[in-house]
Amino acid sequence: MSIEEAQQAIIDEFGQLDDWQDRYRKIIKVGRDLEAMPEEHKVDGNIVKGCQNRVWLHAELGADGKINYMADSEAMIVRGFVALLMRVYSGQSPDDVIATPARFIDELDFGDNISLNRANGLASMVKQIKFYALGYKAILDRQRS
Repeated sequence: MSIEEAQQAIIDEFGQLDDWQDRYRKIIKVGRDLEAMPEEHKVDGNIVKGCQNRVWLHAELGADGKINYMADSEAMIVRGFVALLMRVYSGQSPDDVIATPARFIDELDFGDNISLNRANGLASMVKQIKFYALGYKAILDRQRS
């Protein structure tokens, strides 16, 4: 599934929920369903800066040239947002990650309906995801030349 297809699936899934309490419950459920991050990746170097709650984000470049992201958070709602970002960006090429904004956040008004600190943290998570993609793109470009 492409990044755009994954985003549209999230928009369709959450767009059916008119009440923000229902959306919050759904985000928390998505967070509960997130695959556990291995403890060896829960290190200080993987903590996303700018988040109110601790968020760990780890990325690995697969042999297929796709980035596999893993993430976790101690806060359930934040873990839900992390899970949504994993759905969108994990398993994608660095070029696609770099080129595609997380439009589902704006289209679903997530940034406007969470605290300013959480909105800033969400932006920091997206920034870190893109940062990993830039690093892996540079590695792949060097290997190709």
